[in-house]
Amino acid sequence: MTRLLLVIAGGLIGAPLRYVADRAVQARHDSLFPWGTFSVNVVGSLILGFLVGASSALPHNLQLVVGTGFCGALTTYSTFSYETIRLYEDRARFLAVANVTASIVAGLGSVFLGAAVSQAIWS
Repeated sequence: MTRLLLVIAGGLIGAPLRYVADRAVQARHDSLFPWGTFSVNVVGSLILGFLVGASSALPHNLQLVVGTGFCGALTTYSTFSYETIRLYEDRARFLAVANVTASIVAGLGSVFLGAAVSQAIWS
């Protein structure tokens, strides 16, 4: 039960932060490209990579709160998918492909960067 509450606590912070960050970033761009979702997914990937790289040095409960709860609620695969399909259906096919490509490359790059930074700190 304690683990579930830790995940919920992280999610209670991550979900509203995702919404606020998404709206703030998107409001600064006059583009169909979903910059808000892209940004929160890249930041969430960076944080998760950092946690994975430091997993042996961090308490398990912290990993549950931040990794599963916070990052799980902050990042959003469903919104990414929906926005990509919406771009495609709106005939913004280049942006749809760019969204998929950039999200995969930036997301994986962020995970590896976060892991490398944490391993450099704790190794």
